[in-house]
Formats: sequence, C-alpha cells, structure tokens
Amino acid sequence: MLQLILLLPVLVVLVLFGLSNREEVLLHLWPFDLAWAVPLSTAMLVFAAVFFLFGALVAWVAGLPARARARRAERAAQVLEAELNEHRAAAARQVGPVPQPAGTSLARLQRPAA
Repeated sequence: MLQLILLLPVLVVLVLFGLSNREEVLLHLWPFDLAWAVPLSTAMLVFAAVFFLFGALVAWVAGLPARARARRAERAAQVLEAELNEHRAAAARQVGPVPQPAGTSLARLQRPAA
C-alpha cells in the first residue's frame, strides 16, 4: 500500500509533464550526422531513465566491497559456529556423572563411557 501511495504522485507528475511538453525537438548526435525528432517529454524521460540506470549501476558497484565483506564474515561465522559445536560436544563427553545433592532420594544415573 505504501508503494502505491509513493508511486501515484510520481506517475501523476510524469503524465502531466508528458502532456505539457508535446513540442517536437531535434536531437543531434554530434560526431555523426544523425538527428532524432521526438517530443520534448519523451526525450527528457528517456534521458532521465538512462541516467537513473547509470546511477543504480554506480551504487551497485560501490556496494560490491561491502557485500564481499559480508560474505566473508558469514563464512567466518559458520566456521566459528562449527568449532564452538565441536568444543561443546567435547566438553559434554568429558563431563562425568553429576553428583547427587545431599538429602535427596533420587537414584544416581551413570553415564556410559564414550
């Protein structure tokens, strides 16, 4: 629902921009002898989309080192967790029988040797 609330005003502005700027403009590609006659709104929206995608690419590339660090940290955490589980298992094997508290009538359990 929040996406719709945020997207609706943007779409209204884009539609109003397109309806307000229907004049033809001639876009020249400088080193070549090419020209493109399009409505001003189309030219502006295409340029905005291209530079938006360029900005998204720059942000994605800038985030690569952080994502690599996060993957390394995740692998290190998995290794440390496996090592911790090994230590816990070794400690559980080394623990002998638990002494019975004084004054209780519970039977003493003997743990089999591993």
